[in-house]
Amino acid sequence: MTDYTWHTPDPVTQPEFYADVPVKRLIAWVVDTILVVVLCLLILPFTAFTGIFFFPFLMLVVGFVYRVLTIAGGSATWGMRLVAIEFRTASGQRFDLPMAFLHTLGFSLSCAFFLVQIASMIFMLTTPRAQGITDHLLGTVAINRRAAT
Repeated sequence: MTDYTWHTPDPVTQPEFYADVPVKRLIAWVVDTILVVVLCLLILPFTAFTGIFFFPFLMLVVGFVYRVLTIAGGSATWGMRLVAIEFRTASGQRFDLPMAFLHTLGFSLSCAFFLVQIASMIFMLTTPRAQGITDHLLGTVAINRRAAT
């Protein structure tokens, strides 16, 4: 057994891990939003089209489940995989189900409050590790996947 401790990459000595991450997160968010809309439209007939009346709630639930399951399954949503980024914990590990749930909960809560979401975007653009508010609270980062392998 080694005493080596995994951690998140240092943005000063390993900047390639964080290069263009805020832009990639935005592209991933757009792709993921489109995927959730498509999933909700596919679900709509199974609600006898009554889902039209609660479509925003349907989007919230489907989006939450989509994010938790895809992040738990590969430490990235499908949109994040498309742009080659993934989440890592403070110890450098990929997300498990509990961490995926907590991160998605934090993301959902920050989206619910406009000023919190704006602050989170400012953090992503100005902090060395491009972390949003949820990332700061959980000690997580989004990094470039190619740099991680």
